[in-house]
Amino acid sequence: MRLHSCMLVVGMAVSLSAPARKADSGILIRGRQCKYAGQSVKALPVRILTVGKRRSKGVQLIVDEYIEKLKCYCPVEDVRIRSNPKNSSDIRAQIEYEDMAIMHLIRSNDWVVMLDENGLDLKSEQMADLIGDAGSMGASSLLFCIGGPYGHGRQLRQRANLSIKLSSLVLNHQVALVVLVEQLYRAWTILKGQRYHH
Repeated sequence: MRLHSCMLVVGMAVSLSAPARKADSGILIRGRQCKYAGQSVKALPVRILTVGKRRSKGVQLIVDEYIEKLKCYCPVEDVRIRSNPKNSSDIRAQIEYEDMAIMHLIRSNDWVVMLDENGLDLKSEQMADLIGDAGSMGASSLLFCIGGPYGHGRQLRQRANLSIKLSSLVLNHQVALVVLVEQLYRAWTILKGQRYHH
């Protein structure tokens, strides 16, 4: 899959480094218009699989807030998978057990995005394109996988349609989840031309 980059600039916030032009939709853009700007995008159900221990109350509040916002655009399911389900002291065994737990939840027609520190570095506009691309590929849902403390296992790495990173920094699963749900919400506002993204 080829991801296309675009930069939306809403209102008067225009970067001085690149000249902006006005698109037909009234949105100022730098470079070219987003791939799905002004088009109807299939709202695939989103499932987020997170491997980890119990979330802090603060993280859960933020996640719940963004999931409620996301539900205005698409169905969203937040699935938690217990880290190290067999309480193994062997790291490889722990990764394998978590991998099996994730694989049991993936359906054959899911479009799977693995979050990994070595994945593609996307801009918010590219995340919007990712959502649009998944909807046009015949998938039944869009599945995001956040790994445990030692990362993802072999089976998920082979099954994933795409591997992305949310930051060049390594993020724990709770922080990664907060960033992911915010970016999914931001992507939908980009697709809809709403004034959240600047």
